[in-house]
Amino acid sequence: MTTVVIPLYEGITHLDFTGPHQMLSLVPDVQIIVASLDGLPVKSHGLTFGELACLEAIEHCDILCVPGGAGCVSAIEDPRFVTVIQRLGSHAEYLTSVCTGSLILAAAGLLEGRRAACHWAWRDMLTLFGAIADDRRVVRDGHVITGGGVTAGIDFALTLISELRGTDIAQSIQLILEYAPEPPFNAGLPDTAPSSVRHLVLNKMANTLTEAKQRIGQVAQQHPDSLTI
Repeated sequence: MTTVVIPLYEGITHLDFTGPHQMLSLVPDVQIIVASLDGLPVKSHGLTFGELACLEAIEHCDILCVPGGAGCVSAIEDPRFVTVIQRLGSHAEYLTSVCTGSLILAAAGLLEGRRAACHWAWRDMLTLFGAIADDRRVVRDGHVITGGGVTAGIDFALTLISELRGTDIAQSIQLILEYAPEPPFNAGLPDTAPSSVRHLVLNKMANTLTEAKQRIGQVAQQHPDSLTI
């Protein structure tokens, strides 16, 4: 049995974990544990996720899958949360993330010198913790598999499933879920989005990103000496 732990926190982007969770739930002999630091419910964009395991009580996992979201900043600032991520991640067979979840792994000292994906608007912050930012949708560096922004979690999950159970199982799950995206617009990346759309999004995110860089930068100044397993 392969055990996957997905840690949740306030301000998470729920598609970051519900997408991979849906796909991994179809894999034979996989147990998925969704947890929060104290086992309390977590809210995300109007949804509440309950019946969660207590993250600190989990002793081991084969796969640690850390989702992202704007709440990653507060998660990174929480020594208890980062410490348990470091503990579980240090002994996991696969260390994985979606979107800004890679920043949490990096803050835990788990990505130093490794290539990792992240949401395009947050990607450069990986370097604050010694990680190597990579703009690919899914990045594999040894036992570390990371997905880019939000929807990349689906592609990431297929990559992970293929690694765990082979390409036939991965492709069968892709077919079961009819994952054959044909978006109506080619605006999913900064390089392909119209300049007007790109400017609109950057203006909308400007304050959030400025604050995030400042706060994450302050944590990075203490990295890694402030972290202990």
